[in-house]
Amino acid sequence: MNINKIYFLALIASLSLALTSCEDLDTLPGGKEVTDSQKDEVVNNDPSKAEAGVNSIFAQFSVFAPNEKVFNAERHNDFGYGALMMFTDANGNDVISEDNGYNWTGNDLDYTDREHTSREVQIIWNEMYAIIDMTNSVIGANPLDVEDPTRQFYLGQGLATRSFSYWVLAQLFQFNYVGNESAPCVPIVTNENSDETAINGAPRATVKEVYELIQSDIDKAIDLLTKAEGEGIARKDKRYVDLSVAYGIRARINLTMQKWSEAASDAAKAIELSSAAPASIEDVNKPAFWTVNEANWMWGIVINETDRVVTSGIVNWISHIGSLNWGYANYSGGKQINKILFESIPASDVRKGWWIDKDLTSPNLNEEQAEKMVKTGYPAFTQVKFAPYNNIVGNSTNANDIPLMRIEEMYLIKAEAEAMSGADGKSTLENFVKTYRNPDYVCQATSATDIQEEVFNQRRIELWGEGLNWFDIMRLNKGVDRRGAGYPNATTVFNIPPKDNILLWRIPEAEIQANPSLSEADNNPHASKPTPVEDI
Repeated sequence: MNINKIYFLALIASLSLALTSCEDLDTLPGGKEVTDSQKDEVVNNDPSKAEAGVNSIFAQFSVFAPNEKVFNAERHNDFGYGALMMFTDANGNDVISEDNGYNWTGNDLDYTDREHTSREVQIIWNEMYAIIDMTNSVIGANPLDVEDPTRQFYLGQGLATRSFSYWVLAQLFQFNYVGNESAPCVPIVTNENSDETAINGAPRATVKEVYELIQSDIDKAIDLLTKAEGEGIARKDKRYVDLSVAYGIRARINLTMQKWSEAASDAAKAIELSSAAPASIEDVNKPAFWTVNEANWMWGIVINETDRVVTSGIVNWISHIGSLNWGYANYSGGKQINKILFESIPASDVRKGWWIDKDLTSPNLNEEQAEKMVKTGYPAFTQVKFAPYNNIVGNSTNANDIPLMRIEEMYLIKAEAEAMSGADGKSTLENFVKTYRNPDYVCQATSATDIQEEVFNQRRIELWGEGLNWFDIMRLNKGVDRRGAGYPNATTVFNIPPKDNILLWRIPEAEIQANPSLSEADNNPHASKPTPVEDI
């Protein structure tokens, strides 16, 4: 397939040096292939080669305008994985915004992003397969039976991140796992078939086949990281995957596959192994969630002040979602929570203050922060969950880290999975919320499915704006009902039923044209833009 060609066209300018460090392990000058033993010798003599390859994986999660050459323009919604988070959150019914000239999620709000010619789908496709391409380079440079602990750690990074990447793609381009095992998903490109697919392309694998790779990769990663950490190898910071994060990724995978007992066990293991602890009520009764150094973060995208996404000023995740910093949100009207969801949060829950109320106030704000919200003119229900960089109100240095996994999610996975497997998930949920968010909380649910629904609502609140809600919508067969949610544009008020084809992303036209193993007939069905409905 032409994934590598598209990827190089889009990224060669910004990442050629990082890629060279990985790919020069595969070829000699003149194009001769390097043998596995020669690659081993290179890595053993110069471990920085392998480390540079791993670093390039995580650098790809945050890149300034990587598709500039594809689009012949710098798009201000083109900045790596954070853009995917922003797109999918806008697709749902919990992260609300006005469709205006400053809002770069307009196509996601009205689902025109589902056209296979949309820039959004090209950004997602190129981003995820760029990450996969880099993981393949790392995996291909390290044999699976490697005994050196440092190299075991590096190989674990590649396998865990490839597993994560295909898990993301699987939930965007096909419906949930159970009942759709034989449905077409996405092409599989690994270190073992990348040369062949570069020439002959790759067809869409089935959902089952993609998940078999996802499971195999994360199982191997857990084994390798167990060995590496057992020998004292530790990650340098939270951009890397440690053993607890690997278990967290597998917990997500098992939850998606409805392997309830396994999901509960993996979430419990992630909690046990992680040095992270849930944020207390005192920790989150103020804007937070801006740095991986917060004790509740397990994994995140680390952003530095000198990164191009930061020096651009506005082409970054927090510029679009942040209310208290300087950025696009100051002019677009910011991001609001679903009004119905907000009103369901009791006053005793500290998270009620993560958004301003109908009187434009929040008990979580100090005087300076409250003044910023009023002066900017944000509407009711605008988020104040995410603090500005260094907690400086109006900060134009948008170097906020981006959360990929917090320990709180593990408690919520554990509660849902325990309930659905016949264990006491209700107590797990009740204890978590009472201890860390709302001392008065009582879970009223009695049946397993009712507890699952309550966990879903708690996830909507707790993980709001963190790019995870769409995966819940897909795995739980939810629709997208925006009636009464507070959408300011009548043109974006929809009531989309579950399993509607508009919920599926379509493979980009550029990929269809370039991949010899794909035709337009292989794409997801074309679905017309949803018809707006009367609001309530």
